[in-house]
This record gives sequence, C-alpha cells and structure tokens, in this order.
Amino acid sequence: MRDVNADSQRVTPSAAGSVAARLAVPAGVLAAVAGAFAYVGTVDPNQPGHYPVCPLLRITGMYCPGCGGLRSAHAFIHGDFLAALQDNAAAVVGYLGFAVLWTVWVVRAARGRPLRLDLGPVHLWTVGALLLVFTVVRNLPFGGWLHP
Repeated sequence: MRDVNADSQRVTPSAAGSVAARLAVPAGVLAAVAGAFAYVGTVDPNQPGHYPVCPLLRITGMYCPGCGGLRSAHAFIHGDFLAALQDNAAAVVGYLGFAVLWTVWVVRAARGRPLRLDLGPVHLWTVGALLLVFTVVRNLPFGGWLHP
C-alpha cells in the first residue's frame, strides 16, 4: 500500500523550479523597493535641489500626507527611527505595512497559494479617513509635532 501523503510532500526538481518561479515576482518587487530605498538613502533629501518640492506645499503652504516621506525614508534607512516618525509617521506605518504584506506574499507564494487581498469599501474608506485626519491634524497649530 502506497502512502499518498508522503508522495505529495516530496520535492521534485520541477517542483523546486516552480517555487522559484512563484517567488520571482515578490523578489522583483522587493528588488525595486530596495533599489528605491537605496537611492533615497544615498541621495539625501535634506539637501535642496535633489528632489522636487511638493506642489501643494509650494502653492498653499499646507503639508500633504506625503510631505516628508523622502526624508522619512532616508532617516529610516540610516536607522534613525525617531526622525523617520517625526518626518512622516504615516510613511513609516506604510513601510512596516509593506514589510508585513510582502512577507505574507512570499510565504503564500512558496506554498503555492495566491495572495488575496479582500479589501472592502470599509477598509479603503478607513485608510482614506485616517490619511485625511493625519493631513488635517499636521496642518493645524496643535499638530506641529507632525510637521516634517
């Protein structure tokens, strides 16, 4: 009598190749993100002239949700997490969220399962509302601690 479960858990050369193929896209996404972070880590956004100024900040003097994101990434890469949070706390939450989501993606891809993001309207509206509150608070007088 043959054990079906034992046969299904053996790794054949073609199965190992398919694991590598399933991990190619997550690896490519990580390479692109790592390249972008490496560039921001090398070219300091605190020095004027390297990156364009936020159009909303230039025109209105108000901070958008992304203002300070490059400085935050630069500080994050250099291990200054407090400065990264001070430059753009929402961006730091985004970096950490990306890391968690990417890890889940890799584990699921290695197991042969697709990554499913079942985000409903409630989730998307919640994220939008949080970004709106973050933007409004950082532009109010008492929200100075959220200024980049």
